Amino acid sequence: MNDGVLLGADGRPRCPWSVAAADYVEYHDVEWGRPIRDDSGLFERLTLEGFQSGLSWLTILRKRESFRAAFAGFDIAAVAAFGALDRERLLADASIVRNRAKVDAAIANARAALALSDGLSSLIWRFASDSDAPVPVSSADIPTQTLESKALTKELKGRGFVFVGPTTAYALMQAAGLVNDHLRDCWARDPISA
Repeated sequence: MNDGVLLGADGRPRCPWSVAAADYVEYHDVEWGRPIRDDSGLFERLTLEGFQSGLSWLTILRKRESFRAAFAGFDIAAVAAFGALDRERLLADASIVRNRAKVDAAIANARAALALSDGLSSLIWRFASDSDAPVPVSSADIPTQTLESKALTKELKGRGFVFVGPTTAYALMQAAGLVNDHLRDCWARDPISA
């Protein structure tokens, strides 16, 4: 089985997960692995990674605009102020994933993020991986969690965040550019490294 890069419809070599659907191609080429340093952008990724747990990432991507509308554009202060009526509204919203634990986690995590004196970005970026890490050649070279993601999880949980294990934390690190897990021969790797 080839778990190295695959050619997309446009002939560009890409990470194999990204060629299964047009939504994946767009996300892979434009966003995945690009550094996100603003608090609301990181809160969005943290929330979406939490909602993705147990589901296809494609499901989350296709509902992303609905998530943005439902969660006030991922404005941390706005979500932190959500009360019982907002919670019920979210649980009744068929355009997002209606999972009570995940909805509660998003609200709790907004409150925890709001309480951070230096902001969410400052906390998360302290756990960026060493840039001298080996470059992955195939999907088999990419871990699902690392020492850094375990340490990030411990720090987040210690500050009141919930529903964020080391695998979710590592997916956040990948999505937000704390690590560059584009495969060595993926066309999108170099723009990130440059």
